[in-house]
Amino acid sequence: MEELIPMNIVVADRSYRIKMRPEEEEAVRRVMKEVNEKIVEFRQAYAGKDFQDYISMALIMYATHPFTSGGIAQGNASPYLAEKLQHIEQLIDEQLNAQ
Repeated sequence: MEELIPMNIVVADRSYRIKMRPEEEEAVRRVMKEVNEKIVEFRQAYAGKDFQDYISMALIMYATHPFTSGGIAQGNASPYLAEKLQHIEQLIDEQLNAQ
């Protein structure tokens, strides 16, 4: 069994603990930084919207723009990393729906 390392990631000021292979850590950090930057961009461009809207817009943009999305949509990420990112999105959706 391969060894996974724990990592805390922050999405829209919320912290999530995930486990991943050590070689994937840099890519996950880069992707999460990009997602958070997009959330900030959307907050500035569309003032007055619900915070969930900003998160949703950033994740939709990330998932549908393969040339600007850091490689997940291009198929460059490992299946494990793609699965973890999908899990993160599901956790965010659950948290936002609970509010």
